[in-house]
Amino acid sequence: MAGRRFVVEADGGSRGNPGPAGYGAVVRDGDTGLIIAEAAEFIGHATNNVAEYKGLIAGLKAAREIDPDASVDVRMDSKLVVEQMSGRWKIKHPDMQPLAAEARAVLPRGQVKYTWIPRERNKDADRLANEAMDAGKAGRQWEPRAPKADAPVTEPPLETVAPKAGWAAAADLGTPTTFVLLRHGETHLTPEKRFSGSGGSDPELSEKGRWQADRAAEALAARGSVQAVVSSPMLRTRQTAETVAARLGLEVRYEDGLREVDFGAWEGLTFAEVQERHPEDLNAWLGSAKAKPTGGGESFTALTHRIGVARDKILARHHGRTVLVVSHVSPIKTLVRLALGAPPDSLYRMELSAASLCAVQYYADGNASVRLLNDTGHLR
Repeated sequence: MAGRRFVVEADGGSRGNPGPAGYGAVVRDGDTGLIIAEAAEFIGHATNNVAEYKGLIAGLKAAREIDPDASVDVRMDSKLVVEQMSGRWKIKHPDMQPLAAEARAVLPRGQVKYTWIPRERNKDADRLANEAMDAGKAGRQWEPRAPKADAPVTEPPLETVAPKAGWAAAADLGTPTTFVLLRHGETHLTPEKRFSGSGGSDPELSEKGRWQADRAAEALAARGSVQAVVSSPMLRTRQTAETVAARLGLEVRYEDGLREVDFGAWEGLTFAEVQERHPEDLNAWLGSAKAKPTGGGESFTALTHRIGVARDKILARHHGRTVLVVSHVSPIKTLVRLALGAPPDSLYRMELSAASLCAVQYYADGNASVRLLNDTGHLR
């Protein structure tokens, strides 16, 4: 099921800058323009910029509460916040850095984009921020009202929209950060197509899997562009990553967020066996990214959040470099899905072979471009 599309409008203000401050945010349905959630708060003594960031965080959290898979278009009249969150301006002020990090952690990066709008088009968020400051002046906190229907939101003028990254705009956005995504080699479970996640036996590479890792190492050494290696900590990915890293003369850094999804009671079973033993749970799982496997496994919604955080950590550490990311089927498919802006059910429409290669480039404005998918040429 595809996530919904939301528009978040956020604002903050300070009467004195710094002075008594508050923020406001609204969440609109992206198709109808109707307001479906409001948030506001008096935050005490603060600056305008702190209040604006607080409003952004509240708006993103409100959108996530409604649908964590939604794509979100943030629209603010703060040029500072929009440019900093889009990656075009550096965040130098120490008060802003943790707020920006908190905002980035609310939703995966690929689900959120930022657009500047003039102040007159941000009236609802501005109204809520002033209501919050008025409430604080009266010695109380702002209390929400029932959501109301509103006029549909219109698209911003063309010149206010941040440029899209990808093949058309890459030259204008500097050197991208490239993820070369390598799925681990086969284990004894792979040919039997058994569920093998982070909650199972953590198998090692089979003889064929070790051969595949060697072939991937040869291909990547010939490519010659990889500058760092980051891997899931599971045994099969560690073995694959260490084989390649040794050939490249690099060290492996391990990132727990890259581990495979936990398949709960399905670990070690084939699809047919799960269908026979847990048909209702399997149908629910196939129909919704929020559903978990039998026995308390991990949903794809939870995986998406985890992978988004891991991706952003790697991007922050290796800005402008080419990074080999060694992981599993579900995390790699999720990275590709987020880069494409595709719905959750697109995971079931991708083929990802053992020891295959994919590539995604990430640009300074937060957009991405998929450059390669399921390349197995080095295994032929």
